[in-house]
Amino acid sequence: MSENPPVGAAPVLRMESVRKTFGGSVVLRDIGLEVAPHTVTALIGASGSGKSTLLRCVNLLEEIDDGAIWLDGEEITDPRADQDAVRRRIGVVFQAYNLFPHMSVLENITLAPRRVHGVSRAEAEERARELLERLGLGGRADAYPDRLSGGQQQRVAIVRALAVRPRLLLLDEITAALDPELVGEVLEVVRGLKDDGMTMVLATHEMGFARDVADQVCFLDGGVVLERGTAEQVFGDPRQERTRRFLRRIVEAGRL
Repeated sequence: MSENPPVGAAPVLRMESVRKTFGGSVVLRDIGLEVAPHTVTALIGASGSGKSTLLRCVNLLEEIDDGAIWLDGEEITDPRADQDAVRRRIGVVFQAYNLFPHMSVLENITLAPRRVHGVSRAEAEERARELLERLGLGGRADAYPDRLSGGQQQRVAIVRALAVRPRLLLLDEITAALDPELVGEVLEVVRGLKDDGMTMVLATHEMGFARDVADQVCFLDGGVVLERGTAEQVFGDPRQERTRRFLRRIVEAGRL
């Protein structure tokens, strides 16, 4: 089981005054965020509120226009930072599985450890098979993606992200493309990662899951972190009227 980080523990991730625009439109406005080690931060909010863009900025897939981002005390948005080295420390799982269809599950998982991290084939395959077994896919190493269900493909995508032993794991609406009956199996994997102490930031529309698993919840609205706090506080006693309206609609829709 994960433990609470020591008091005063340095954050794994820190964002300060981060701003991002697209075509003159402000998508992220003065974002400040700290993520402590071995914790889960859930980003919630309506579609278009900036959740996915925030994650893409953390992984340097989008260049920020102002502010700074630190990973373990290193300013990764400094122009002198080695972006490839930064990305090797961050695992990302997107809505789309993005598995190579011509490669087996094992080949998909071991590609980055071998090609990017210089891990031997034997070591990469041992790690991959161990993770597949833990995530209930022990018999699927030689299968091809088109022979797997959506839930299984998403679990393979999570294994692929974990195979490089990331310091930080980013999850971007990983259940959005799944049939409802497959959502639970993927969310159970994330619960297991939390128990293992993985530091995660996840954007999600699964409000019940965010309430149950997150140590910190950030409500984004119009590119601003309008409210942040513990899951108990944000879901149980939101301070901002906009947060209350958002959660009221979620409850009325039967999603919380």
